[in-house]
Amino acid sequence: MINGAHVILYSRDAEADRTFIRDVLGFANVDAGHGWLIFKLPPAELAAHPAEGEPRHECYLMCDDIQSTLEGLGARGVQVDVPVTEHNWGLLTAIRLPSGGELPLYEPRHPLAKDL
Repeated sequence: MINGAHVILYSRDAEADRTFIRDVLGFANVDAGHGWLIFKLPPAELAAHPAEGEPRHECYLMCDDIQSTLEGLGARGVQVDVPVTEHNWGLLTAIRLPSGGELPLYEPRHPLAKDL
């Protein structure tokens, strides 16, 4: 029986991103050994979308109110340089990781499977 999902973010500076996820985003974690932190994630959903070209996988963080979430993250020094865009399925932006990568953040406007 499948009992969870393990998401991996590949990073140019994994240590800085781990520290950011732990200290700024506040995700609880365990040390898998030698400082390799594994973070507890909020409830998750999985979707399959059609792809043109090679298949790929993406990770998005979800929130209930994107504006208040961005204000709270901004107060903790999180860089948000991607404007919020509106789509028929929700509001979308991204936060900047210390490694330079982006982590998408969205406020869904569709029924949520995570609430089942």
